[in-house]
Amino acid sequence: MDRKPAALVTSALSVLLSAAFIVGAPAGALAQARSLAEAYQIIATKEFVDLTHSFSPLTPVWKGFGQATFSAAADPATGRPYTIDRDGFRAQFFAMVGQYGTHIDPPAHFDPAGATVDEIPVKQMILPLVVFDLTPMLKSDPNHLLTVDDIKAWERMHGRVPAGCFAALRTDMYKDWDKNPRRFERYPFPAWSPAAIRFLYEQRGIVANGHESMDTDPTPGLESETWLLKHGHWQIEVMANLDKVPATGALIVVSWPKPQHGLGFPARAFAILP
Repeated sequence: MDRKPAALVTSALSVLLSAAFIVGAPAGALAQARSLAEAYQIIATKEFVDLTHSFSPLTPVWKGFGQATFSAAADPATGRPYTIDRDGFRAQFFAMVGQYGTHIDPPAHFDPAGATVDEIPVKQMILPLVVFDLTPMLKSDPNHLLTVDDIKAWERMHGRVPAGCFAALRTDMYKDWDKNPRRFERYPFPAWSPAAIRFLYEQRGIVANGHESMDTDPTPGLESETWLLKHGHWQIEVMANLDKVPATGALIVVSWPKPQHGLGFPARAFAILP
């Protein structure tokens, strides 16, 4: 977990193959010549877990943004929607805010001088993954915020949070995304405390973080979210299936479209289990 990923290329396949290199190789092996075919043989045996929600015009979103709209793409000259019977193809038009469904928040979401989605390095899109499970604490405190003490207790069980990783917070809120959207939108909600976020970035050197809720924290000024975005970090919100991922040992792969100067966008995230 402390090892850095092998050199990445821009194709998604090469990114995944590099991930296999990390999982399957001992400490000095990253310097040795290995073929992509051999690396793929390793990763092909692993279990993949989708950490992404499907979204629709009906799924939860902050009331200040409003719901998405999906419609059939149409010929701009005639206004007639394309159909397979008539045109041999069909396409859709999507109108939505960038922060919709499972999505990335880049630093520029809160910081006018921060990096936009197209400026985040591809190498940061595949990282070792650690998961903090908040669910045992929620039985007595349904809106518990992860603390520094909680992180240190986790480390006593699983080892030090490795530098260069992606830290995710499991709350099981994702289970209400489809079946009980109002419950998903509750406020307050379990989340990161500002102290925990600062500790993970400043003392443990994580690269990014993610969670199941639509915000990083329920503080009045969104203290956790404001701090991390204004300090050059990025996050993934509205994650799913973190209950299917171990506390340590997995990799996370996250990707998103590349709009120029983009301030957020729906993302696709998945875990590769050890």
